[in-house]
Amino acid sequence: MKRVVVGLSGGVDSSVTAYLLKEQGYEVIGLFMKNWHDDSVTISNECPWLEDSNDAMIVAEKLGIPFQVVDLSNQYKERIVDYMFDEYSKGRTPNPDVLMQSRNKV
Repeated sequence: MKRVVVGLSGGVDSSVTAYLLKEQGYEVIGLFMKNWHDDSVTISNECPWLEDSNDAMIVAEKLGIPFQVVDLSNQYKERIVDYMFDEYSKGRTPNPDVLMQSRNKV
């Protein structure tokens, strides 16, 4: 049986993806990436990661798949947040999506 890890956000798209893959016979593992934990710079309820994580966990339970939370907040700050502030300070508009794609190429 082929194994696949699905990034579960707690939303519809990732939930349906996990469901469809399981229905196709894949061994599905749900993974929630915690990318932020510093509430001191968060505008009220703007980054409700705990609620999202709980939603993702409920989806995994309903589907009967293993579920894990991985804390990537340090890496996210270093690779995305610090980069964005550095670019803003230089008067440029950052594009972290492109940055992540170029850094993840093998």
